[in-house]
Amino acid sequence: MQAMSDEALREQTREFRQRLREATERSNAKLRELEDELDREPDEDGRRAIKRDIEALKADIDKEERAILDEILPRAFAAVREAAVRTIGQRHFDTQITGGIILHQNQIAEMKTGEGKTLVATLPLYLNALTGRSVHLVTPNDYLSKVGVQWMGPVYHMLGLSVSVIQSMGENPSMSSFLFDPNYISADDRYQNLRPCSRAQAYAADIVYGTNNEFGFDYLRDNMVIDQSQCVQRELYYAIVDEVDNILIDEARTPLI
Repeated sequence: MQAMSDEALREQTREFRQRLREATERSNAKLRELEDELDREPDEDGRRAIKRDIEALKADIDKEERAILDEILPRAFAAVREAAVRTIGQRHFDTQITGGIILHQNQIAEMKTGEGKTLVATLPLYLNALTGRSVHLVTPNDYLSKVGVQWMGPVYHMLGLSVSVIQSMGENPSMSSFLFDPNYISADDRYQNLRPCSRAQAYAADIVYGTNNEFGFDYLRDNMVIDQSQCVQRELYYAIVDEVDNILIDEARTPLI
C-alpha cells in the first residue's frame, strides 16, 4: 500500500466494491424480482409467503457479503491505515487494528481514554461501507460526532467514500446535517469543511456520524410520514455505538431508547 500512488490507493475501493457487486449480483436481482412480485400480489396470504422468501434471501445476501468482507479485510484495513498516514499523519497501531476486527465481528471492544477509539472506528466503518449500504457511528453527543467527521473525514475522502454528520435540529434545522467537503470554507470556524445539506442527503452518504437521540428521532419521524418518499433514513444495516455501556444501559431508561 505504501508503494501505491494516491489514485491507486483510491482504486482499491472501486475494486473492493466491484468484487462485492459481482458476488451478490444474482441474489440482488432475485430480491428485486420478489419485491416487484410483492407489490403486485393482492392476496394477504400470498404476500406473507413472499415476505418470508424476501427475508430468507436477504439473510443469504448478508452471508455472502460478510464472507467477502472477511476475505478482503486485511487489504481494506491496510488501505485505511495508509490513507490515515497520508491525510492526518496517524498510523493505526496493531492493537487498534485488533479493535477494528472485533468491531467488524459485531462484538464490544473496551478501550481506555486516549487509546484512539476515533481512529479505530475508521477501519470497520470503511470496510462495511463498501457494501453500499448504510453505515452509522453512534456517539453520545453532537460535539463528538461533528469533530469525528472533521477529523477523520480526510481519510474516507481520500479512499473515495462520502461521510456526513447529523446534528440536533435546534432552532435552525438547516444547520443540522452536513456533508464533509475538504474544499468547503465556512464562515463559522466550528463548521469548517462541513457543507450544509438536507437530512436525506446526509443519510445517503456512505458513512453517517450522529447521536443516538437523532438517529432515534429520525427513525420515529420516518414512521409517521404520509408518503415513503418523505423518509430520510436508508436501511439500518451496520452501526458502531460509542460509549455503548452509557447508551444501551444508562440512556436506555428513556422512552426513546
